[in-house]
Amino acid sequence: MAARGNPAWRAALRTPVGAGAAGLLGAVLLLAVLAPVLWSDRANAIDTRRLLLGPSAEHWMGTDNLGRDIFFRVLVATGPSVGLALLATAVGVLLGLLLGTAPMLLGTRLGRLVTAAVNIAVAFPGLLLALFFAVVFGVGRTGALLAIGFAIAPGFARLTQTLVARVEGMDFVAAARIAGLGRFRLLVRHVLPNIADPLAVNATIAAGGTLLAFAGLSFLGLGVQQPDYDWGRLLGEGLPGIYLRPAAALAPGVAVVVAGLAFNLFGEAIAKGFGQRTGTVRVGAGRRPVAPPPVVGDESHVLVVDGLRVGFPGVTPVRGVGFTLRRGEAVGIVGESGSGKSLTALAIAALIEEPGQVRAERLEFLGRDLRGGVGRAHRQLLGTSFAVVFQDPMTSFNPTMRIGRQLAEVAEEHQGMSRRQALARAVDRLRAVRVPAAARRARQFPHEFSGGMRQRAMIGMGLMGTPALIVADEPTTALDVTVQRQVLALLASIRSADYVALLLISHDITVVGKVCDRVLVMYAGRVVEELPAAELRTHARHPYTRALIAAVPDMTTDRDRPLAVIPGRPADPAAFPPGCAFAPRCPLADERCARSDPPLVADGDGNRVACWHADVPVPTGERS
Repeated sequence: MAARGNPAWRAALRTPVGAGAAGLLGAVLLLAVLAPVLWSDRANAIDTRRLLLGPSAEHWMGTDNLGRDIFFRVLVATGPSVGLALLATAVGVLLGLLLGTAPMLLGTRLGRLVTAAVNIAVAFPGLLLALFFAVVFGVGRTGALLAIGFAIAPGFARLTQTLVARVEGMDFVAAARIAGLGRFRLLVRHVLPNIADPLAVNATIAAGGTLLAFAGLSFLGLGVQQPDYDWGRLLGEGLPGIYLRPAAALAPGVAVVVAGLAFNLFGEAIAKGFGQRTGTVRVGAGRRPVAPPPVVGDESHVLVVDGLRVGFPGVTPVRGVGFTLRRGEAVGIVGESGSGKSLTALAIAALIEEPGQVRAERLEFLGRDLRGGVGRAHRQLLGTSFAVVFQDPMTSFNPTMRIGRQLAEVAEEHQGMSRRQALARAVDRLRAVRVPAAARRARQFPHEFSGGMRQRAMIGMGLMGTPALIVADEPTTALDVTVQRQVLALLASIRSADYVALLLISHDITVVGKVCDRVLVMYAGRVVEELPAAELRTHARHPYTRALIAAVPDMTTDRDRPLAVIPGRPADPAAFPPGCAFAPRCPLADERCARSDPPLVADGDGNRVACWHADVPVPTGERS
């Protein structure tokens, strides 16, 4: 997607920081274009009668040793300072792109050599590389431009390699390769458009650093030479007299800081719009291992939920969900898309972000009340005892980090392990979820794993602690039948071996019926029925549950007749009807259903159903 067409750019500019940074950067760029045209004559005018004057009404920042106005020289220097910084950034980005895409264009052997060279260059500090290349290319603006461009290129090459590797492993690239596209066309048409946005964000941020670096080289006498000047040159000329005429040094120094800040703030605002992290947060290593918080209350109940509601401005997609989960028990939640299944799990895991709000009459995990917010103790409890397996592990794993490192972060953050201990634990957990060659796989990136292996690694991440509950949100989506069976068998073995409770969320009612002990059926943000999984096909009482079961074909389904479907569309969370939400689609609905919402009532066997016409047979032919 083109950067200008991405709504994330526009959304970022609507924030106060983004709008302010964009305005400041626009002013700097406008000044860089207009100042040399408007004020070059005044900036270069020599007046020997006014040498080394201090600030005055006529000369706001004073004059230099030739009587030239420092204020206008700082304004005019905006052009070469910003222009050279942007050119150096362009050189670095272009060279980084060439090096980063070399493994894809040159093949495995030559690509490894380029990757090794990039890894060696990245190990050196950027300033050291800039000084080295400045000596190689010589003194002057051209040498400084090339020196800084070559110094920042390895970082962009590393970033490009990671982004290209992620996109190259996707199915549409494989399909294009099978269709006969060459490496260059594949890169230009399919890979580069998908990595343009993060590269643009990082280039914007790098431009601020390049500006500072160029000013530093000019200050040291390695950059712009007389009679030309930029902010670094002016700063070097004004620094010797800083105690007598501080404005001569402060003016170009402030200009460098303001312009660099404009680039950095704008880049950070855009990065937040894309949901990217521009820095690396290191978790503490070598801390004393911290034991998980003790369990309080009824030890037989892992999770107790009552009256759970999840709301966003103008909509409440989860309305009064309640259930319990015991140790070693498997409970499934089924329902159509939009019924509130995943939001329920996210709310329990404290993963609902603002402006979402979570309310509940009771929300306890291992006896701990989670309603008062997630503090340090609760984070520790959830981090060690609560595991979540998401639907798409490719979006859950950081594509720029190795699998083992990502798993190890969990142990470092929540269990206080050292880096070495955490990596050893990560390899052990990958081995526990039956990832072959676990030590080697731990050093690979997510794109090097198949879909099934990524799902196993995601389960392994949940097992980095000692989980009492695993929430699996559509864990077999987009996996073939064989891999689905392997993943489900793995979850079942973990559950039985460690007596772990399992909350399985799925739209596949057949899978839930085979894996789980109990089933919760959700519709329009409510639990409409709860019953044992063994009775799902024979004793379902709610018309919606029976419609879901009827919509699943089996070996006895008549292939000459159309497949059974549930008529109508799911209820809109922003406009639930006043009565039963399923009434517009239900063949049993009457005036009472349209007028009042039935409560969730338990029968004598512990099953629950919310329907005014439970157990009434659905008329034949009404479901399809």
